[in-house]
Amino acid sequence: MFKIIISVIAKKANKILTYILLIYKIDKKRNRYKMKKTKSISENVLRRLPKYYRILKELEEENIKKISSTAISKMLNFTASQVRQDLSNFGEFGHQGYGYDVIYLKEQINNILGLNRVHNVIVVGGGRIGQALANYKGFKEEGFAVLAVFDIKTDGINVGKGIKVLNMNCIEEFLQNNNVEICVIATQKEVAPTVAQQLKGLGVKSFWNFAPCDLKLGADVAVENINMSESLFMLAYKNKNLN
Repeated sequence: MFKIIISVIAKKANKILTYILLIYKIDKKRNRYKMKKTKSISENVLRRLPKYYRILKELEEENIKKISSTAISKMLNFTASQVRQDLSNFGEFGHQGYGYDVIYLKEQINNILGLNRVHNVIVVGGGRIGQALANYKGFKEEGFAVLAVFDIKTDGINVGKGIKVLNMNCIEEFLQNNNVEICVIATQKEVAPTVAQQLKGLGVKSFWNFAPCDLKLGADVAVENINMSESLFMLAYKNKNLN
C-alpha cells in the first residue's frame, strides 16, 4: 500500500505544486497578462492551467509547432470553447485560422505560473512521505529546489545530495537566511496546525499539506490540503461503478 501511495505522490507532485504557486503569484501578474481588474478568475480555471502547460510541454517534445483549441480539448476532455475561454483570462495568445504557437503559449503559461525561476522549498516532517517528496527528482526539473528537511528527530532521514537534514530548533534561523517560498507539511495531524502557524509567523506564504487534516491559515497565504485517503475513497467509488 505504501508503494502505491508514493507512486501517486510522484505522479501528481508537479501538478499540485504548480497550482500552489499559481495561486500565490497570480494576483501580482494581473496587469502583465492584460486581465481586466474587475474580472475574477475561478479556481476551476486555475486548476486547468497546469494541465495546458503539461500538454504543451509534451507537444514541444514531439516537435509539434502549432495546435488548435479543438485539438487541445480532445487531449484533455474539455470543450474547445472552454480552452479558448480559459486562456483568454490571461491574454490573447491564439490566432484565428492558425491556432496556438506551442512554444510561445507554453512560455506564456510558464511565466503566468511563476515557473520561470527557481522556487525554494522545505519539508517539515522526515517520515516516509516527507522523504519521498524531498527525494522526488521531478521537482528540481521544474524549478523547485528542496533545500532541507526538518524534524524533531533527524536520525534515519535519508535524502538526496544537497538537501540538508535539520532539527526543528534550527528552522527559524534557516528561514532568516534562506528565501523559502513553499513549505511541505508532512507531520502528524496533531502538530500540523501549530507547525504551520509557526512557519506563517516566520514569513512562509505557501503550504502544501500532507498531514491528514485541513490547515486553515487565513486568506493571506496559499494552502493546498492533500488528503490521500479521500483520493483513494474516490478511486474505490469509481472502481465499484465500473461494471
